[in-house]
Amino acid sequence: MAIPPDFEAFRIHDDDAGHRAGIERVSLDDLSPGELVIEAAWSSVNFKDALAGTGKGKILRRFPLVGGIEVAGYVVASSDPKFKEGDAVLVTGCGLSETRDGGYSEYARLEAQWTIPLPAGLDLRESMILGTAGFTAALALFRMGENRQKPELGPLAVTGATGGVGSLAVAIFSRAGFEVHAISGKAEQHDYLEQLGATEVLGRDALATARPMESARFGGGLDNVGGPMLASLLAQTAPYGNVASAGLAASPALDATVMPFIIRGVSLLGVASAGTARDIREEVWRRLASDWKPARLDRICTREVTLDQLSDVFDTMLAGGSLGRTLVTF
Repeated sequence: MAIPPDFEAFRIHDDDAGHRAGIERVSLDDLSPGELVIEAAWSSVNFKDALAGTGKGKILRRFPLVGGIEVAGYVVASSDPKFKEGDAVLVTGCGLSETRDGGYSEYARLEAQWTIPLPAGLDLRESMILGTAGFTAALALFRMGENRQKPELGPLAVTGATGGVGSLAVAIFSRAGFEVHAISGKAEQHDYLEQLGATEVLGRDALATARPMESARFGGGLDNVGGPMLASLLAQTAPYGNVASAGLAASPALDATVMPFIIRGVSLLGVASAGTARDIREEVWRRLASDWKPARLDRICTREVTLDQLSDVFDTMLAGGSLGRTLVTF
């Protein structure tokens, strides 16, 4: 398939003229090097994308770069024998829109070492409904499982439950056989969270305690918020339960004590999806395409947009107004 001489991409600049971002015409030679060129079919919008696109977070390590921390599409050129023209593939994280050009482009050039063949059981659109958010939630469960998390320990709490990672965590954890308690400040989304698999939907006051230890209420959980809510979740986790930390929507701070760790043996697990080793990455995607695949992925996709609508989506997301996942179509 012939690659056009130029095509549209959402590009981010920060120079003497200040921060700016928007659609530009670029050529393949403008993009970071890589063994594969794909025609993009889908991407999505993550909190990290909103920070990068608005300049409100120091995400990009160099400028200019095409935004978008994930992309899925079809291979149109490859210098790596493991991939051929027409292969359906995806990439999440791995430096996209951080150290190299990302997925908000009609054509993307990718490194073969981080490109994952689309696993059986998923189509390209589903892979981007999951995307970095679903991969992060599943990686958290994978890490908890390695540390002997079992449903018998008690329900898993999910903070920031209506966001992308939170929504998918509710669905994935439930699918994997855990009771899930969704914690959200959006009371109007109670039905949405129950439809995803939450057995209980709790307000933020469930994690409002400032005491270093409380009665054990949860077997563990996934925190997307940081700050006092993470400290409170640790204080309410059962002996030898695991709490995975994947976000800082409220605060990067953690004002806590070691008491949950040394009295109950609670573990705090970091979830850094961007640099996950290839073998773990492949296993997590295999699980997402099979026994961890949410039953209602379409319910989690609440919006589809084009490149020229990204700026509005970023503003809404940073203002706390997002729900579920927003897909980008090309």
